[in-house]
Formats: sequence, C-alpha cells, structure tokens
Amino acid sequence: MSYLNIKDLHKHYDQYHAIRGVNLEIQEGEFIVFVGPSGCGKSTLLRLIAGLELVSEGSIHLDGRDITEAPSSKRDLAMVFQSYALYPHMTVAENLSFALRLAKRPQAEIDQKVRSVAASLQLDKLLARKPRELSGGQRQRVAIGRAIVRQPKVFLFDEPLSNLDAALRVQMRLELARLHKQLGTTMIYVTHDQVEAMTLADRVVILNQGQIEQCGSPIELYQQPANRFVAEFIGTPKMNMLAIDQVIHGGESVEVRAADAHLRLPARVLADNVSAGWSLGVRPEHIHIAPIGDGPVQGRIELIENLGSEAYCHVQVNGCGNLVVKSAARSGLMEGQQVSLNFDAEEMRLFNPQNQAVYVNGGETAHG
Repeated sequence: MSYLNIKDLHKHYDQYHAIRGVNLEIQEGEFIVFVGPSGCGKSTLLRLIAGLELVSEGSIHLDGRDITEAPSSKRDLAMVFQSYALYPHMTVAENLSFALRLAKRPQAEIDQKVRSVAASLQLDKLLARKPRELSGGQRQRVAIGRAIVRQPKVFLFDEPLSNLDAALRVQMRLELARLHKQLGTTMIYVTHDQVEAMTLADRVVILNQGQIEQCGSPIELYQQPANRFVAEFIGTPKMNMLAIDQVIHGGESVEVRAADAHLRLPARVLADNVSAGWSLGVRPEHIHIAPIGDGPVQGRIELIENLGSEAYCHVQVNGCGNLVVKSAARSGLMEGQQVSLNFDAEEMRLFNPQNQAVYVNGGETAHG
C-alpha cells in the first residue's frame, strides 16, 4: 500500500476548476517533485495535502489514515514556505524550538533536538542571531530546521529556493539531497525550475491545467515523454518539433517530409499509420551538424550560444523555423555558415495529431 494516497482529488474556486481528478500514490521515503508552468495547480495541490485548502472532492490518506478533512495541525506534516515564515523577534534557537515548546516537550529533549538539527544544517554558531542578521540561505536553513525538529511523516516544500540567487540555489539543492538521504523521510517539493525537479526527485509529477500529464523518474520523462506537452516542457533547450507534411513508404525505409526537411528513416522506427498531421520530435543533442551536402536537411546557423563546455547552434531551416543543435564549444562553427543536419533516428519521438507520444522500436541514424 502506498504511504500517501491521493484519490480523484478536485479543487474548485467558484467556477474555476483548479485541481482536476488527481490520482497519485507516493511511497514512504520518496522524494517527489511537482513541476509545471505557472498556474498549473502544483502549489494548490501541495496546500490540499497540507490541509491549508479544503478539498472539494476526493480523498487523501497518509499511512492508512484518512486526513482529507483533518486540520493541518493534526496531519503530522511539516511545510517549508518560499517566504521562510520565520518569527522575526525570535532567535534562531527559539525559531527552531517553537513547535516543541508549543507541544510542551521536556526542555532536555528540546535542547538536544535543537543542537542536533543546528549542527546538521550548519546553524550551530548562529543560534543566538535573529532572522534579520542572517543571509537568505541561512534563513532557509532555519526554516528547514524548524520543520525537521518536529519529525513529521512528510515534509512539504513550496518553492523554497526561488528567493535565493543562483549560487545559493545550487548549494541548497545539494543540502536538500543530503538531508533526504540522511533522514529518509518522504518529501514533496514544488518548483517551477525543472533543473531542481530533475536533480532532486526520485519521481517527477508534471502538472498542467490542474491535471497530471505524466509521473515518472527524471530519465523516463526526458527519454520517454507521454505527450508533446511533457516533451517540450522537460529539457533546456526544449525538444525540436517537425510537423510532418507527407509520408512516402518504400519497403524497409520511409521518407518523411516536413517542409524542406526530407528524412529517410527505417520503417521500423515509425508507426504504421503515421501520416501528415503527425510530428517528429528530436532533442538538440540528437541532431548533428555536418558540412553542406552531407545530410538530409540544409540550413544556416543564425545564432550560436556559447556556454563554456558546449554550445547551442540555432539553425534556420526553410519551413521548419530554427532547430537547436547541441555541439562542442570549440567546433569551429560560425554564425552565417551553411550546414547540413543529420538526426539520430532511434532518438526521434513521434507524436500523433492528438499530441500523444507513439513509441516504436528503432535504432539508426537518419541520413539523406
């Protein structure tokens, strides 16, 4: 049985249907990340789990207990907010111990837990300071520590790193990963940042318009997206899409035409019913730049984004717009250069007119 079981969950705000029939099973000790575009319902879903919003329909069970209508204080959950929500007039030690003092725990127990958590989060030398004397990263660690001392069954994180600068976000990501490994407690984490989602999660839940588009491991979502939304949402730069205009069958190979892109693919990598109106998706690392005339697709490099160890080349192809290609930083390529493109056929993803992914076994490179 799952540890946290969400069944047919709905949330209505008057006429607005924010959460639409969400079903999700979370196992004990998992690190689950909710990710999606702004307004997709990820924070609302977290608040429903926390008891900060009332459920319109459906149920939530934690460790076999129905908590659908239980007040937030009775759910044995701890939530860490984006805004830290620290008490400004209290010291770090007082913030950390607040929930324990409220529960009237023995002073010796409070002191022991505060010392242990402070040491774990590198706060032991800051216990006498107040929040205004701390950096953003230190405040976030206090907020996390305040949740840890309660020893909840589940930790809930609502975009906890979004107020930090890039370097601190990387540091705190590593600390959260270490913390999860150390505690082994179930964690549910909301973010709009797919890098956080992909690096932290055991499983990622992709939400869109209040519904789950796909739930799976980071590598599964990247390599086997269930639909076009997931394919284009996961990955930076996003997956390139080619709209198929014509399909010409010819025995063991098939010619697929998308505007000026004419690809000859092994028939075994395509669904039998593929036709105009379908789409081919390919990620930047699965397109290869070759000298002009050495590939099925011709184009012109419009822009090169140098990232140090690698570069992204934006190649203009007639009728297809810009295709983004990942290349080595020192490839010798130049903006304005005419090039050919080759594609890894086995890595191309096929989407039907309903934007659902269709998977067929395959494994060759597409050439002209």
